[in-house]
Amino acid sequence: MGHEIDLKRYDIRTDLVLDTIENNSSDIEKQISNYDSVKVTKVMIDSVSSKLLNKKEGKYVTIEFKDITDTENRNKVEEVFVKEFKNILEELEIKNNDTCLIVGLGNKDSTPDSLGPKVINSILVTRHLFALKEDISEGIRSVSAISPGVMASTGIETVDIITAIIKDVNPSFVVAIDALAASSIDRINKSIQITDTGIHPGSGVGNQRKEISRETIGIPVIAVGVPTVVESSIIVYDTIDYLFKHISYIKDNANKNKLIFNRYNYLEKIKNRTLSLDEKKTISGLLGELSDIDRQALIYEVLNSLDYNFIVTPKEVDFLIDKLSSILSRGINKSLHNEQMSNLI
Repeated sequence: MGHEIDLKRYDIRTDLVLDTIENNSSDIEKQISNYDSVKVTKVMIDSVSSKLLNKKEGKYVTIEFKDITDTENRNKVEEVFVKEFKNILEELEIKNNDTCLIVGLGNKDSTPDSLGPKVINSILVTRHLFALKEDISEGIRSVSAISPGVMASTGIETVDIITAIIKDVNPSFVVAIDALAASSIDRINKSIQITDTGIHPGSGVGNQRKEISRETIGIPVIAVGVPTVVESSIIVYDTIDYLFKHISYIKDNANKNKLIFNRYNYLEKIKNRTLSLDEKKTISGLLGELSDIDRQALIYEVLNSLDYNFIVTPKEVDFLIDKLSSILSRGINKSLHNEQMSNLI
């Protein structure tokens, strides 16, 4: 190529298994289902793919959606979430009377990281009713919940707090909810990942803490997360990529005769488009010669070296966190309890 750039040392942060598969150009088998505008992708990571992707062995379910700003769309996403969450419970052989501890991870004072604590606020907690020997309606299981905060505030590893609680509360399984990081702007606040592998709190933004999993606490852990942040290097890379797609579309639709105009459902029209290598070189020179993965790595290295690789969240994150936390809390309540009773809260 005439130019040599060392791009071997980089690590694009993401908690999403689908991002990892795409970033590694992996051909791991995916099971895809569509429910109207909601897409569900299931991936099973085995011992071989675990080493390749640096992801734990287990099942990963990703629910992707376009919009949750209105009630109809939220209800669709919630319905799919309940279905997939119940499937995970069945596969883990969790019985209807098994007790549950729900953990809301994250920092309640930082909006993009407040998903876990906000979900906890609307969980149907029932363990105290069982302890007091109250008359409990059929279909209600014993559920306790806690938001342990972050290590910077408590000085205690989250997994140590959970382990101490488990010794006294003795739940059959744990559900951990957390905000995640993504390596694609397409999935920010538009996807939910459910996995039976547990979770590493803070891993997506470089604050690696001890994992919360069956291996560390001794009981099954179902992790539920939503990507709420992305690195600025990803935004730069995706912008260049969408610019290429945009120009490709314009090139084949010359009758439009201008570069900027409003389009209905434009993303669907351009998402699979691309330019040839020569066309990319004409538009952006050396940058256009690089492969997609090398271009992403270069942008990451430049911004990281300058300490400008910020963690970014959308401007409407307050509104979206409220809606997403409602979907997760209602969905978990319906999955763990009799649906009619959980609808009363």
